[in-house]
Amino acid sequence: MTLIVITGPTAVGKTALCIDIARHYGIPIINADSRQIYRELRIGTATPTAEQQSAVKHYFVGSIGIDDYYNASMYEQDVLQLLEEQFQHSPIQLLTGGSMMYIDAVCNGIDDIPTIRDDIREEMKRRYQQEGLEALCEDLRRLDPEHYAIVDRKNYRRVIHALEICYQTGQTYTSFRKQEKKERPFRIVRIGLNREREELYQRINQRVDQMMADGLLDEARSLIDKRTNNALNTVGYKEMFAYLDGRWTLDEAVERIKGNTRRYARKQLTWFKRDEQMQWFHPEQKEHILKYISQYE
Repeated sequence: MTLIVITGPTAVGKTALCIDIARHYGIPIINADSRQIYRELRIGTATPTAEQQSAVKHYFVGSIGIDDYYNASMYEQDVLQLLEEQFQHSPIQLLTGGSMMYIDAVCNGIDDIPTIRDDIREEMKRRYQQEGLEALCEDLRRLDPEHYAIVDRKNYRRVIHALEICYQTGQTYTSFRKQEKKERPFRIVRIGLNREREELYQRINQRVDQMMADGLLDEARSLIDKRTNNALNTVGYKEMFAYLDGRWTLDEAVERIKGNTRRYARKQLTWFKRDEQMQWFHPEQKEHILKYISQYE
């Protein structure tokens, strides 16, 4: 049994290639995008079109609501359960996406960190709004000095999550972070897609322009009441909210989306290139990729 994992930066061309590969093998696509999983985030996440989804069955696309709690650990368990079922139909399965944590969760496993209760989450959100990040950092220093020493203390989400674990369990966040690689009952073949930087940047700019033409502004406007939801702390929506707040012009917001998406693409490539088992291809090398996969059939 072999899981083919195809990843790469945003806008590189994963969707079109993976549809061709999935059709070649007669298998579904298991999506690994932490934002496309939300049914309300369609335009801003470049969710596969209805036509693409009718051509090949996609899992984990628009499958939960924006108010539902979901994380990489839950995704890991859901995908492993799905793979157990799908491997009964085909010895080759395909997972694709650009969310680094989701890819890592399936390939290497993720620490068994408890799901946070709603009352704890609401209390930490209230404290952040009333007391500010500096007070929460001081709280983390007191409760888990080891994690405090390494956490990005300007990233309020990471500080809050660590505190949520501390308060819910009575243990340090550090005690849950074993970072042990988990063995899988199937082979994993990793394929990375990339393009020349200027080519990739041009595709990113074109994608953002297409999103705007498709109605990204209206989509963001319909979601503005939920803007504090973590799912909306995402490139595309944040910039549209800033425009709707009157902080930027629409042209400025669009340019910010393009620039922030390019930065995110660089971050993705840095992350994925650390994986020495990753085999890299240009997205248009479909025949070469199929030949490479055929070694593991």
